[in-house]
Amino acid sequence: MRAQKEALRKAALKRRDALPEEQREHKSRRIAEAISKLPEFRAAQTVLLFASYSSEVNTWPLIRQALDAGKTVALPRVEEHRWALSIRRVRDLGEDLQPSQWGIMEPKQHCRLVELDKLDFVLVPGVAFDEQGRRLGYGGGFYDNLLRSLPPGDDGPVLVAIAFEMQVVARVPGDRSDVPIPLIVTEQRTINALRCGDAPG
Repeated sequence: MRAQKEALRKAALKRRDALPEEQREHKSRRIAEAISKLPEFRAAQTVLLFASYSSEVNTWPLIRQALDAGKTVALPRVEEHRWALSIRRVRDLGEDLQPSQWGIMEPKQHCRLVELDKLDFVLVPGVAFDEQGRRLGYGGGFYDNLLRSLPPGDDGPVLVAIAFEMQVVARVPGDRSDVPIPLIVTEQRTINALRCGDAPG
């Protein structure tokens, strides 16, 4: 399975990296608009988003929108001493962020920790997804561990992934320990993995 995942990861990243910047920004705007219209996002008070990097869907407009709407906005920070993510509140994008060792913007140490049971909405990154909600990450295991640590079911936050349509594949290799993502939003549609179907975007 490891070899299958690595081959799929390389192919998906190659496709995503080849997307022209103008198209990437156009598709990103459509995805951000779709997320902003989700009832789950509108109702959420405390949201975990992520700072986009490289050829990912641009999340910065969504982060700013959530801050402007008065939501409690949290971003992940890699804690190198225990190789895990901490979730920290961000209030000011100019003052509260710094680049990680990979160049990804993340909260500074002074930013307050947000408990996982306080999260209402979690935006999930990934390299590839399938219509059953299976997710392929970057290989570090950070989000896999985070998703397994969230309160389950109705006690936990709404999980929503964002991706370009080209990142949706026929099947992502996985096992029973993987946490499925119920909603996947692309520039073309919103996939409801619980129904294994989709609605037009």
